Amino acid sequence: MQVTRAAQEKKKSIRKGRLPINRNFGWPETGATVGKACRLIQLRRNTDRRGEERMKGNFSKVLVASCLVAVTWLPGFAKATVYKVDPQHSSAQFAVTHLMISEVRGEFHALNGTVNVDESDVTKSSVEVTIDASTIDTREPDRDQNLKSPQFLDVTKYPTMSFRSTKVEKGSSGHLKITGDLTIHGVTKSVVLDMTEPKSPIKDPWGLQRTAVSGTTKINRQDFGLTYSPTLDNGGLVVGNEVEITLDVEMIVPPGK
Repeated sequence: MQVTRAAQEKKKSIRKGRLPINRNFGWPETGATVGKACRLIQLRRNTDRRGEERMKGNFSKVLVASCLVAVTWLPGFAKATVYKVDPQHSSAQFAVTHLMISEVRGEFHALNGTVNVDESDVTKSSVEVTIDASTIDTREPDRDQNLKSPQFLDVTKYPTMSFRSTKVEKGSSGHLKITGDLTIHGVTKSVVLDMTEPKSPIKDPWGLQRTAVSGTTKINRQDFGLTYSPTLDNGGLVVGNEVEITLDVEMIVPPGK
C-alpha cells in the first residue's frame, strides 16, 4: 500500500509527541480531544443560554420596578392632603365705599370648610368654604344690624354664604387663579380669586400640620341681589357697588388624618 508523504509526516509527529493542530478549533486531531472540544463547545453554548435567560429575568425585574416607581409619582396617583379651615385663625374681610369719599371695612368671623391640596399638582386642588353671614362685624352695632336686615344680607332667610371651586390655575409667581361659584343672598355667580399658593406645611406646638393662604377678589353687590342704593343729593351712592374682599385662611390637618 502506498503511503502518502502527508501520512508519513503525521505518523512521525505522533511518535515525537507532537499532534497536528486542527485549523478550525486549535486542538490536536485525536478522537478524544475532538470529542472533548465538542463537549466544551456545547457546555459553553448552554452557559451562554443560561446567562441570557438570567439577564432577561433581571431586566424584567428592573423594568417592573421602574414602572412601579413611575406610577407612584404620577400626579393622578398622588394623595391630596385634606385640610380643614381653622375659623379661629381665619377671616373674610371686605371694604366698600361710603358716601363716595371713604372706605368702610368689616369682616366675617365664622369661616368653615375643606381644602384639598394636591402637592404633586396644585391645579388639582379644590376648595369648599361656608361663612356664617350673621357674624358680620363693622365695629358699629347699628350698622351691623342694618347689614343683616332684608335691606342687605337678610341673614334670617340666607344664613350662610359659600364658595366652591370649579377650576384652579397657575397665576403669577407664587399665586393661583381659583375660579368658583360664590353664593351670597341666595344668588350664585362665578368669581375668580387671586390666591397665594399654600405655604410650606409646618407642625404646630401640638404636632398638627398647618398651612395658610391669602387672596383677594372684587364683586359687584348688585349682581347678588344686594340692590338697596340710597343716593346723595349729587346722585352719588351712599354705599358703593364694588366690594373688595380679602381672605386670610389658616388650615389644619385634623387629628387622626
